[in-house]
Amino acid sequence: MFEKSLWVFHLNSGSCNGCDIEILNIFAPKQDVERFGIKLVGSPRHADAIAFTGPVTRECLPKVIEAFKAVPEPKIVLAIGSCACGGGIWYDTYAVIGGVKELYKILKEEYGIEPPTTIYIPGCPPKPEAIIYAVAMARGLVKQKQKREIYIEELDEKTERDIVEILFGEAKETRHFVPNIVVKTDGGADEP
Repeated sequence: MFEKSLWVFHLNSGSCNGCDIEILNIFAPKQDVERFGIKLVGSPRHADAIAFTGPVTRECLPKVIEAFKAVPEPKIVLAIGSCACGGGIWYDTYAVIGGVKELYKILKEEYGIEPPTTIYIPGCPPKPEAIIYAVAMARGLVKQKQKREIYIEELDEKTERDIVEILFGEAKETRHFVPNIVVKTDGGADEP
């Protein structure tokens, strides 16, 4: 897609800065990705790609949308870290919308913007080598080595009940177990 240099705009939408440190690490002398033509830029208007870190917080959402709209087409998004990929441990909190997929839903529904090519780099934080590999994939320098697989194990009801009973039995042995709660109905009879 990009045969020449790739200019990257770093967009933090509420991360803990773990991924941000790893991004800055790839521009340090040890990794030195500038030798591959990858340059960090200060404005989204000059960028070809967005290095996206953190979950999308409600506070940052308007600025994130502005930055996404400012990057010219064609663009690439590097979703760096667990939070950017799916919201991380914050995915269901009140102040967080989620990862880039949730952002893409908002961009498509409210602004009619189609999701750009996105490369997901999971990890908390991902290693600098993983980020460099993802950028090399985006530039077409290397081919993807791993394919996504989804494994779903379907259990019958009896097996599922047995597993729940085993887990429940193990939980009773710990000090964190909550005992049975008895609910009194209008008739006064106890119901477990």
